[in-house]
Amino acid sequence: MSNNTSNIPRSPRLSTPDNLLQLCLRDHYDILRELGRGTYGKVVLAKCRETGTNIALKILPKTHVKLKEFQREFNLSYFLSPHTNIVDTYNVAFETRVSFVFVQEFAPFGDLFDLISPQEGMSEKDSKTVMKQISSALDFMHSKQLVHRDIKPENILVFEKDFSKVKLMDFGMSRKEGTIVRKVNGSIPYTPPEVCDAVRNESISVSSSGDMFAYGVLLFCMLTGNFPWENADISDIYYNEFIQWQRRKTTKIPSQWRKFTPRLMRFFRKALDCKPERRCEVKDISKYINDNWLRQTKTSNDSDFEDDVTDSDHMDKLTNILQDHGIETKVDKRLRERRISEWLLQS
Repeated sequence: MSNNTSNIPRSPRLSTPDNLLQLCLRDHYDILRELGRGTYGKVVLAKCRETGTNIALKILPKTHVKLKEFQREFNLSYFLSPHTNIVDTYNVAFETRVSFVFVQEFAPFGDLFDLISPQEGMSEKDSKTVMKQISSALDFMHSKQLVHRDIKPENILVFEKDFSKVKLMDFGMSRKEGTIVRKVNGSIPYTPPEVCDAVRNESISVSSSGDMFAYGVLLFCMLTGNFPWENADISDIYYNEFIQWQRRKTTKIPSQWRKFTPRLMRFFRKALDCKPERRCEVKDISKYINDNWLRQTKTSNDSDFEDDVTDSDHMDKLTNILQDHGIETKVDKRLRERRISEWLLQS
């Protein structure tokens, strides 16, 4: 009897991203169905023949993804996966004749996009539950000087029907803070204005403030079932209306924002600031979690919002004016107020 074992397929678990085995996918997995498809590849549900476990295979075609890009995405995914709200990536990576493949955990309830009712959105309770978890995941990434750069419902996986366990996924676009990248694709509603303003192939510095902007748009989508705008560009009528209010050039709230309480609108004002350096941090959502986010009545008028403007709002407005004039405002609060008063007297 021959001792030749060369025809026995080797286990994917023996393969690493730095030393990939070339395997036949169907020798090790039963492909059950496609879970999702994007620009650079697809994700399929599969059953591991060795363990009988359902897992998700991320398959990236070699025609679109270079080995170095594949290794970067895998290494980032594996590095971040210990966090409770980041999808678990197993230490299994290999290649086929035409694709690179790595293995992740399977989410039984799919992604968040399919669970947001169009034109209606999700309940305030469920939205808060999701946003707290995604905030934690992003705060963890940002603490490691990493920026996701593709925050949207399709990249949030749901593991429990009541949304008590959701996880952030897809780190193919993730980069280190300050990395210079080029704008290569079009804009979507989650794209921050500083990226929308850039022309194709223009150099852009990666910043966590871009994640903050997308996080704010995500919250709007979850609560309404709609996008706030098509592009965060001044030529977009819906974005222009919001910016006029955001910059306090008008007290008129755009109609699609009137269902939110003044308290949540304060968060939106900070999260969606057109100037990236003025945006709040993603963990600041914790300051608003215990507030009401949706108005109790379906009808409201702009005067409701004007009545809710506080001294703090006026101070924020004056601070923005000072910043526009190049005056430093990151000082002691009393000193800041004195400087504002002096500036007003000189005006």
